Amino acid sequence: MSAPTAVAPSSTQELQEAVCACPQLAVRGGGSKPGLGPEQPAPVTLDLRRLSGLLEYDPGEFTFTARAGTPLKTVAATLAEHGQYLPFDPPWVDQGATLGGTVAAGLSGSGRYRYGGVRDFLLGVRFVDGQGRLVQGGGRVVKNAAGFDLPKLLVGSLGRLGVLAEVTFKVFPQPEQYTTLRLPQPSLDAALATLATLARSSFDLEALEWVEEEGRPVLYLRQGGLAAPLAERQAALRAWLGGGEPLAAADEARFWQDARELAWVPAGSLCAKVPLRLEQVAALDALLSTCGAPRRYCAGAAWAWVAWPAAAAELHRALSQLQLGGLLLKGQAPSPLLGLRSAPTLAARIKRVLDPFNRFPPL
Repeated sequence: MSAPTAVAPSSTQELQEAVCACPQLAVRGGGSKPGLGPEQPAPVTLDLRRLSGLLEYDPGEFTFTARAGTPLKTVAATLAEHGQYLPFDPPWVDQGATLGGTVAAGLSGSGRYRYGGVRDFLLGVRFVDGQGRLVQGGGRVVKNAAGFDLPKLLVGSLGRLGVLAEVTFKVFPQPEQYTTLRLPQPSLDAALATLATLARSSFDLEALEWVEEEGRPVLYLRQGGLAAPLAERQAALRAWLGGGEPLAAADEARFWQDARELAWVPAGSLCAKVPLRLEQVAALDALLSTCGAPRRYCAGAAWAWVAWPAAAAELHRALSQLQLGGLLLKGQAPSPLLGLRSAPTLAARIKRVLDPFNRFPPL
């Protein structure tokens, strides 16, 4: 089999022409999530890295519009110049992840605990459907209610409904300072109880991560805001919890950067995201512990990042038995969707409208 052809459009018009010219194709952004691509690649790959750059940014309105191939690192640097950021902490910034890939994969990071995920910050999209038409949904302002919510439809679509050309996001002011409390837990049950108690509390946490250290769960609780009251806020949290160790500033920044980049995932391991409810954590953790799979529970255990040491097929079977689904981000499998899958009834109807010739990967 010959190697797939790569097409790299640099404009929306070239993107439309490429889609119309290709009977079957797949989309590639920064290459930070190779597990999202099919095991057998399509004959043509659309490389969106040339479709890059900010088109409009209004710091006063807290919104920006950029081409889909724009690296997150470029966006983060531009926003930081004005004291702003994307609060949902998209992963793999330093590994070249792009705005379009983040939307298509529906990926958020630790900041989702307080602020919500990528779908909560995406205001508008322009994308090319399977007939080469340029479709627009949403808008470039925060208060927008224009028609069907196409932006939400594209979140997590994995390039199966269309190719993103432009995206518009709202942003927030960057907190002036952060502090993090490290809180070891005596057992899994204790960690679950602490998470449930924190969810009902009035403490304003930026992020809440659960890490396995020396066989025991350790919670990391992050707070952010104005520097002056932050020490007092952390002291109140520590007193309420009855313990915890504040991280030094350098360690604090390094911990959350490593969390964002998933730097703890061993080389050669598969990497998957497994959405969860709190009551499902114990069964998943028992399985992963038995298999020796490193994992972290993110955003108050709303999902697990899993570093799987074996074949993707084994993780697929294991998640199916637990009635869980997952998304393969690094590694190879026939489909990036692992474990339990719901019947794509509505999605199939939408795909027939947007991609009647099945140019994009199947659902």
